[in-house]
Amino acid sequence: MKRPGAPRPATYQLFIRVACDRVIRVGRLGTFRFPAGRYVYTGSAARGLEARIARHLAREKRLFWHVDYLLAAPGVRVEAVRRSTRPECALAGSAAGTTPAPGFGASDCRAGCVSHLRYLGP
Repeated sequence: MKRPGAPRPATYQLFIRVACDRVIRVGRLGTFRFPAGRYVYTGSAARGLEARIARHLAREKRLFWHVDYLLAAPGVRVEAVRRSTRPECALAGSAAGTTPAPGFGASDCRAGCVSHLRYLGP
């Protein structure tokens, strides 16, 4: 139960599993190789957080955000969702792993993030 006056989550992380190596065109960002394994994507929604998460989890949708292109690929699924009150860039920056796609989820980032998607390994 939420405490009165407690900050509301506005940031989320999707923990994603890619079953086998994929080469995916991510809109205008370009084409990237996504090795099989685990990933974490960090995003935010100032309003409508639950609707944004539900949209990401839906299989049928218009491809709009970078993560949509990854999630639409065969053999890719969201394994878990974590909500947070931390700022998006701070949360993304604290994620372990490597950067498989520079600019992914961060094309409008003003904090200088390289990517909001991290590859966590096999």
